[in-house]
Amino acid sequence: MPETVSPAMNDSGKSSLQINLSILLIVCFNFASYVCNGLPLAVLPGYVLNDLGLTSVVAGIVIGVQYLATLLSRPMAGSLADRLGAKRSVVYGLSGLILSGALTSLAIFLHGLPWLALPLLLAGRVVLGMSSAMISTPSCAWAIGTCGTPHTAKVMSWNGIAAYGGTAVGAPLGVLLRDGLHLASIGLATALTGIFALVFALTKRPAPLVPGVRLPFGHVFLAVMPNGMVMACSSAGFGSLTAFIALYFDSLGWANAAYCLSGFGIGFIAARLASSSLLPRFGGYRVVAVCMLVQSLGLVLVWLAPLPLIVMVGAALTGIGVSWVYPGLALETLARTPPANRGSALSALSLFFDLAVGMAGPVMGFIAAGFGYAGVFLCSALLSLGGFVLVLFLYRRHAQPSTVQL
Repeated sequence: MPETVSPAMNDSGKSSLQINLSILLIVCFNFASYVCNGLPLAVLPGYVLNDLGLTSVVAGIVIGVQYLATLLSRPMAGSLADRLGAKRSVVYGLSGLILSGALTSLAIFLHGLPWLALPLLLAGRVVLGMSSAMISTPSCAWAIGTCGTPHTAKVMSWNGIAAYGGTAVGAPLGVLLRDGLHLASIGLATALTGIFALVFALTKRPAPLVPGVRLPFGHVFLAVMPNGMVMACSSAGFGSLTAFIALYFDSLGWANAAYCLSGFGIGFIAARLASSSLLPRFGGYRVVAVCMLVQSLGLVLVWLAPLPLIVMVGAALTGIGVSWVYPGLALETLARTPPANRGSALSALSLFFDLAVGMAGPVMGFIAAGFGYAGVFLCSALLSLGGFVLVLFLYRRHAQPSTVQL
């Protein structure tokens, strides 16, 4: 059954603090999801190699299958949010976290039976990937539907901070749980996180279902594709950093590659927090155009840097450049999407991010094989510049950028 339609919230008398709190109380579900995504990242490969006695290829499959499941589940999640309500999608996703945690713990306890443990572990990863898709963009749709479309940019900003913050918390927490308790505790922590978040979600009122024709996801995907191509050009740089920065540092005999990813995260979050008025003042496409130039500069610094410190500065600039790309493109996308298809549109845009990050590893691997690891970041910078050109074309085609009041 669809969620009960209730009158739209009137936010005219609400302060900025109240609006932020309303948004945070919904995007916190995405934070919980990304904490659960981060928990196994640093510990499951070692379990597959050492406890199950399997190969590094299998370890890579165990990690990668989650992201494939997220990618394939995006259309279903968007359509479900549009047809049955965003809250319903998030509730299903949080329930999936509980199941994924249970499967993961069971697989770890059965490490003496690899033929049984591995399928259970893979099943847990697939459920986790599907849950991530059911929670991430539907949380945005839920918050927008509850707080109103004038707060779209703010919702996107906080949702991105929740996602990156959740991963930053989850990965080290998984290591602490493994070292302090037992590896199986990461599954238990996933399940408990899902339980607490689910109980809280059930207390929240749903956003009203928007009347209108629900378009097939394929139609929405094609309509979003121009903005999605910009998203892919931007996301390739992030994918390259995560996949190759450690190998780049090793090839140059440098240490502390992890600080580059920290610099990226700091730049990303600082830009989101410090420049919340950019989209309402300048519109999505103009902000995204500047962001593409900033991240291009950052990737060029990574490519040419003579010292590790310069690479870290370049990574931070890349994070600043990436920070407002998704919110800006989402703002422009939703401005040209029928409200009844909001969830599908956001899921389609996220799909391009998934594709770009997923393809960055193998595609840039061929670049690295032919031109070295530095060539990966030059190629990423050129892709970002290509995205800049595409943004200019889209801006001119639409003449006037959409603006909102925060």
